[in-house]
Amino acid sequence: MNRSQQGYDIIGDVHGCAAELEALLNTLGYKRDHAGGPFRHLYRTAIFVGDLIDRGPEQLRVLETVKAMVDAGSAQMVLGNHEFNALAYDTEWPPGSGKYLRPHDDPSDPKSAKNERQHAEFLNQVTGEDRKYYLAWFWSLPLWLDLGELRVVHACWHSSSIAIVTEELGGDRFATEEELVRASTKGDPLYTAVETLLKGPEVSLTDHGQEPYVDKDDVERDSARVRWWHDGPVTLREIAEMGGKFRTANGAPYPPLPDTPLSSAHQPHLYTEQIPVFYGHYWRQGPPTHRRDWTDFTACVDFSAVKGGALTAYRWSGEARIDRDHFVSVPRQSQPTDA
Repeated sequence: MNRSQQGYDIIGDVHGCAAELEALLNTLGYKRDHAGGPFRHLYRTAIFVGDLIDRGPEQLRVLETVKAMVDAGSAQMVLGNHEFNALAYDTEWPPGSGKYLRPHDDPSDPKSAKNERQHAEFLNQVTGEDRKYYLAWFWSLPLWLDLGELRVVHACWHSSSIAIVTEELGGDRFATEEELVRASTKGDPLYTAVETLLKGPEVSLTDHGQEPYVDKDDVERDSARVRWWHDGPVTLREIAEMGGKFRTANGAPYPPLPDTPLSSAHQPHLYTEQIPVFYGHYWRQGPPTHRRDWTDFTACVDFSAVKGGALTAYRWSGEARIDRDHFVSVPRQSQPTDA
């Protein structure tokens, strides 16, 4: 950090919550130079962890606000899985086939209806030339930021995946449709690496003798997200992110997982470096007071703003360890969405 730069404000998943975003920027001391101008801070820079779109009520306004800040140099942003999904949803492959990397308008594909629901608000609110404009911007966004003293990624900081992406893409962002195809094709090393960075690693439950679960979208899953930030004992219960209201196939609440110790082979994604890393994606609830929200070197900034939570930022000012007093949140300004 140079003398004029006093720190970074890392802002969680916005998901179309424009009123909350503007309230948070004001709280953090970002102001417009003139009516309609970009938000700026005299001594600080905002960093967005991705997922500006889908679900919320004012997605175009959010996109306008954040891109203006990035263009003005008062903000940076990494790609979120929802921006990645929007690119895949928009990419016809093979060209002229009528099929898309992220299936839609396809009754024969069970994923199609889920994708339609997830993208519905983005498609309704951001149309025509506006959509083309912001999709083109998504192509330019990096998948991570390594600023030396801190790091930012949407879902998981994983050095091996970053190395694969860097080698396969020749950098930290997509440049061609062919690269996006590879990142959307199971079995390709680029697919696995991008999934890890943007959606997070998973641990198989069935491989550990547990039954599948049904998630909040009524999708049956046999794997759970990994708490890659975890800094305590490594057991199946500790490492599996099962905080949602999941249920079994017969509708019963999903039972607590056992404290089965995991071998090192089942914990390759755990973050052990001593450089602060900030991420979103994980739909935290309530204020950031639990150790799963932050450790000495990791901090989640996604506190479910679009689901009635609080849009949250972490104010980093050079500290080597996370300080939970540096979280800043604003209350909901509008009605939560059920999308």
